[in-house]
Amino acid sequence: MFQRWLKKFTLFHLILIAILAALGIGVKPVVSSLAHIITGPLLIPGGVVAGGVYMLFLVLAASLTGARGAAALCGLCQGLLVLAAGAAGSHGALSLITYTLPGLVAELAFLVFARRGATLPACCFGGMLANVAGTVSVNFVFFSMPLIPLLLSLCAAALSGGLGGVAAWGITKQLKRWDIVR
Repeated sequence: MFQRWLKKFTLFHLILIAILAALGIGVKPVVSSLAHIITGPLLIPGGVVAGGVYMLFLVLAASLTGARGAAALCGLCQGLLVLAAGAAGSHGALSLITYTLPGLVAELAFLVFARRGATLPACCFGGMLANVAGTVSVNFVFFSMPLIPLLLSLCAAALSGGLGGVAAWGITKQLKRWDIVR
């Protein structure tokens, strides 16, 4: 079943998704460190704000390929990369869940839109829901924050995820204008 699903993607799409997954993991330490400066005094996890940048890559995977399942596959690749590399901040085997779930939720968000990640609202909504899902999953698995900080975290996650989606839409639009992707 998994092989049949993978056959929906072209080789170019698979390479693009792998590159985006690696970029997402590569920028994580830098972005996370900068986010901790903002979120530290608010006593919320830095990944909540930095998640907008992480989710940008999931939304890009969907918007650049236009293929159903691209965001989920990108999230799965990120989880496997973190697991295989033993990257800092790795949550062990639970990384597969905490990285794949946002991609799956982004896919669900894209079902609402006819043209997947090709429009600004689709990208914004996909990034927003993906980051909220990532925040909820990490909180559920690791933090167990009280209600008020959790609500503050979810609001920040929605804002940064939406902004990440807007950035992904802008990048996609520019790459298509330059005829780098179709």
